[in-house]
Amino acid sequence: MLKSRKHFVFILILVLLGFGVGIYLQDLKHQESTEAAWKANRFNLERFHKIRNYTIKMNAANWRIMRDSVGQELDSFMILRFRKEMDSIKELKP
Repeated sequence: MLKSRKHFVFILILVLLGFGVGIYLQDLKHQESTEAAWKANRFNLERFHKIRNYTIKMNAANWRIMRDSVGQELDSFMILRFRKEMDSIKELKP
């Protein structure tokens, strides 16, 4: 009986220790992901303010110029995206 009680206490301590380590590691990952989310939100908020300020400046007189500017930016983005895809395809080929 004494031997089984020692085994039970040892296993109980081992399980509690495992839970403690698991909770600690989960907390570390949670802090890491929270920090990354705050950085992403900060970047998105800055981007949102830039877009909002850009649209506030838009009126009937400068709409054509701003529309062309947005179109050029989208064209540049599509070209860069295409180049990235082509580079990844080239990396796959031997």
